[in-house]
Amino acid sequence: MFAYEFMQRAFIAGVMAGLLCSFVSLFVVMQRLAFAGVGISHSALGGVAVGLLAGVNPVLSAGLFCTAVAWLIGFISKKGDIHADTVIGVLFSATMALGIILISLTQGYYPDLMGFLFGNILAVTRQDLWILGIVGTAIALFLMLFFKELLFVCFDEETAKAAGLPTTFLYYALLTVIAVTIVICVKILGIVLASALLVIPAITGYELARNFRGVLVVSLVSGVSTAMAGLVLSYHLNLPSGATIVLCATLLFFAAMLLSPRRRWIHALKGRETGTGNFSTT
Repeated sequence: MFAYEFMQRAFIAGVMAGLLCSFVSLFVVMQRLAFAGVGISHSALGGVAVGLLAGVNPVLSAGLFCTAVAWLIGFISKKGDIHADTVIGVLFSATMALGIILISLTQGYYPDLMGFLFGNILAVTRQDLWILGIVGTAIALFLMLFFKELLFVCFDEETAKAAGLPTTFLYYALLTVIAVTIVICVKILGIVLASALLVIPAITGYELARNFRGVLVVSLVSGVSTAMAGLVLSYHLNLPSGATIVLCATLLFFAAMLLSPRRRWIHALKGRETGTGNFSTT
């Protein structure tokens, strides 16, 4: 496999994307923004279409477009007194419809369009790796710098606001991080699958770990391992790489759910509270 340069680039891209998405997924799950990830990822089609029609880099236009959609989701849900899921449902369908209309207005054939929709990690270039590395490092540094503050906001936004934290800034910053992460991973997984790795790794970690740092560690390990396993399987079985990575992550989640010690911990805690558990009161 590694005799081919494109496979070397694919593995590097898979590892970096797995680490980045797994890190971001912790906050996506904590803030309950899984559906937002789906909506933002599908809105990327509108951004790609704008880029094709305007003759600019589709990745750049998709990044700006997705960020604007993410902010709009946050603004309407916060100021308009409308539940975020409702706003996402409206913008999700509207931006995809806009993308389809704009693509129909463009002239010529764009072979990369299918790559944006379904991903093609084997077509990753050195430039894509540099972009993924630089932007991914910036996102990771931001998340590490504001790790405790973001967890506080995700866990209890009202208390965080009362404690003097800039909750509005942190909320919109998190939406921006989600949008940018999706866009830079689109070429690897595609628009359809990009949001999956923003949810599955953290949920897997939640099933196996007892605290937030444990969830993060398990999330990072699962993200990288499933990316590598998906690439190996897609190479040997001649399967689409992005879809195989997501299915590997899904299978790992179901395995974690079946083998999860969390249910034993919850049962033990309930038993201790009712006096029927095996824990001593001391």
